[in-house]
Amino acid sequence: MISYFLLRELKMNYIEILGYAAMITVSCSFLLKDVTKLRFVNTIGCILFMIYGLLLKSYPVVGLNIFVACINSYYIFKELKAKK
Repeated sequence: MISYFLLRELKMNYIEILGYAAMITVSCSFLLKDVTKLRFVNTIGCILFMIYGLLLKSYPVVGLNIFVACINSYYIFKELKAKK
């Protein structure tokens, strides 16, 4: 019985760590001056938030981050195409 609660607590800690990693990644992305790099790092944060939302079964978090990641991806590819 104790091991179940310990395992559950440990699992929540990993989920929380993932959430903090996503938060830090998205926050740090806004410190970048290059918009393409900003969008790339922000997309990584969105992917982390998607995984976090799925683990918590928080589908609004997943939906929002899918939307933001799609917008970021569109503009990243548009910018890369324009550079060629």
